[in-house]
Amino acid sequence: MKITLKDGSVKEYENQMAIIDIAKDISEGLARNACAAELNGKIADLRTVVAEDSSLSILTFDSEGGKAAYRHTTSHVLAEAVKRLYPSAKLAIGPSIDTGFYYDFDVEPFDRAALDELEKEMKKIIKEGAEIKRFTLSREEAIRVMEERNEPYKVELIKDLPEGEEISFYSQGEFTDLCAGPHLMSTKGIKAIKLISSSGAYWRGSEKNKMLTRVYGTAFTKNADLEAYLVHLEDIKKRDHNKLGREMGLFTTVDVIGQGLPLIMPNGVKIMQTMQRWIEDEEEKRGYVRTKTPFMAKSDLYKISGHWDHYKEGMFVLGDEEKDKEVYALRPMTCPFQYYVYKSEQRSYRDLPIRLGETSTLFRNEDSGEMHGLTRVRQFTISEGHLVVRPDQMDEEFKGCLDLARYCLSTLGLADDVTYRLSKWDPNNKEKYIGTADVWEETQGRIRKVLSDLEIPFTEEEGEAAFYGPKVDIQAKNVYGKEDTMITIQWDALIAEQFDMYYIDQNGEKKRPYIIHRTSIGCYERTLAWLIEKYAGQFPTWLCPEQVRVLPISEKYHDYAKKVESELKENDIRCSVDERAEKIGYKIREARLDRVPYLLVVGQKEEEEGLVSVRSRYLGDEGQKELSSFVDDICKEIRRKEIRKIEVEQQA
Repeated sequence: MKITLKDGSVKEYENQMAIIDIAKDISEGLARNACAAELNGKIADLRTVVAEDSSLSILTFDSEGGKAAYRHTTSHVLAEAVKRLYPSAKLAIGPSIDTGFYYDFDVEPFDRAALDELEKEMKKIIKEGAEIKRFTLSREEAIRVMEERNEPYKVELIKDLPEGEEISFYSQGEFTDLCAGPHLMSTKGIKAIKLISSSGAYWRGSEKNKMLTRVYGTAFTKNADLEAYLVHLEDIKKRDHNKLGREMGLFTTVDVIGQGLPLIMPNGVKIMQTMQRWIEDEEEKRGYVRTKTPFMAKSDLYKISGHWDHYKEGMFVLGDEEKDKEVYALRPMTCPFQYYVYKSEQRSYRDLPIRLGETSTLFRNEDSGEMHGLTRVRQFTISEGHLVVRPDQMDEEFKGCLDLARYCLSTLGLADDVTYRLSKWDPNNKEKYIGTADVWEETQGRIRKVLSDLEIPFTEEEGEAAFYGPKVDIQAKNVYGKEDTMITIQWDALIAEQFDMYYIDQNGEKKRPYIIHRTSIGCYERTLAWLIEKYAGQFPTWLCPEQVRVLPISEKYHDYAKKVESELKENDIRCSVDERAEKIGYKIREARLDRVPYLLVVGQKEEEEGLVSVRSRYLGDEGQKELSSFVDDICKEIRRKEIRKIEVEQQA
């Protein structure tokens, strides 16, 4: 038996061997650090027996697969600790995640003191160093065992497994859990752990199911790495838009208004307004024309588009089809409306492409368990657009949409924070989609080529397409590592048929156009949340709701401060004057807490010589400047939408 290792070297063995024994043969140190393996391209448990020629890579904590196995093992240690201290708790699921792991339990919520006790028990279990063993059971036996242990969630999971699926368990000491693995060889391999928090989570993510208690934790191989991560978590808490955005007065929520319906405050509106004006102007430069369409429509419209059959549960429906003559729904997107803008007159092949843009307010009935700050809301505003194009124009227009999205990301300083995903249909679940397999495969292939031509790295994901076509999803993670779609560009070769959309070609014949559904900056609320976390509230100057604050050192200089303010406003610079009877040091500290990028201190010398004393978040005390010079500099910075580096610690 020949085993080809990661470095290309080959090991030969006469008999079959477990992966852990192969690791020991390579190096005792490697075996000690092994967490899992990659066998013939697939993640494998260290206990897996290799019986034929194979390629093998031993995975340590430094690899993603190794890290996942290490942390998944730690989640089992948590589950054992919970069962020891709370024997009546029921086990649900406990996967590894990018930042560590979590486990869901049917048990009363844990406070911080309870988490600390669980952590102590986990360390005790780890010190015991129980060997971790894997075994399999038949479906009937597995169900019987879990029923005897009174673990209803495990029983449900077993019953949902496909017929013929291997059902595996892992045991450590007296604790056993249903699990596909992989796992470490024993609990003593775990070195540094921390339980982070506890929250509620619906079983299987559905609000129709019971609310469980989810415990989040993390694990590392070194205490130093754990400590560094905990420091990172503290920074994350400071950046969390849901906390920071409220502290800064950018948005708030009110129970009597409703979940997922944030109130955007004046400063938040100013940021969103700045972005909106910029986007609308940029789209106009790129040949878009603007529409304004209704917030609701009769169900008839959504039946034509297919949304009624494929998306009704995500819509706010007004009325009852069985009782009311007409039933309406708030719009979840503007595409069906804009189709009728296109259809309002006959179009020639010479008219295409037609690029329709709209700053759209949309409504989606998101699950209550998914609501979070500004990233997941039920009413939002989006930079929506639909391009109606000839099939021969599709590739170039799709590239143009990608170019616009990348320009927006670059201008906001977010280009390096995203990944690109080709979201494809699921050929094993065809009832979710319209159109034939040939159409889907062709369009997915053309998107793949566009991305390759533009040299954009991307991943592919089945089952993430819209029901009418594949798409490029531009993904980003929030400070907690949760991924969301920020910008979407969808390829649609099918909907035109349903709406009888056509153009007259050069031979005078009717032809079906293709449609691109796209956003340029995505949802403004979600983008604002992203920017809050990216910049910890210290937005680039061009986006700041207040760009300059004028600080007179005493009441005697209020008139000059007002004159400075007037000059700034004449140049469209957002500013204010702090006329409070406070010491200048206090005013400076307050302005910095408000994250104002430029402070202009004015007193006797400044008034006499037409100067301002400039303090910025970028360079600190920049000294005195002529007012006209400062105005020229900041106007240039704003006009260019510069993103300046903060080079000094801000101290009053």
